[in-house]
Amino acid sequence: MSTIETIRFRLRDDVETEDFIRRNRYVETEYMERRPGFQSRETAVSEDGEWMVSVHWATVEDAEATIAAFFGASETQDFLAAIDLPTVSSGRYQRVGR
Repeated sequence: MSTIETIRFRLRDDVETEDFIRRNRYVETEYMERRPGFQSRETAVSEDGEWMVSVHWATVEDAEATIAAFFGASETQDFLAAIDLPTVSSGRYQRVGR
């Protein structure tokens, strides 16, 4: 069953938006898009500076395998270094309907 993951977070104070956008694009093309079951990924930012990433996976197993490897992957380290880790919250949802 198709799975949607959401991740919400804030950037560290010393990270500029344009720098983060570059890091985010890199992690998307060099890591996420290469993972089994990856379908799509969107990134958005709120007016108050909270970021949200939504990732669509073919199965929950694909999502779990990717997050299990995410923190140790060399391709994700610059992305992770930009995030204020205590602000991270996530959710996982099963797609219904269309």
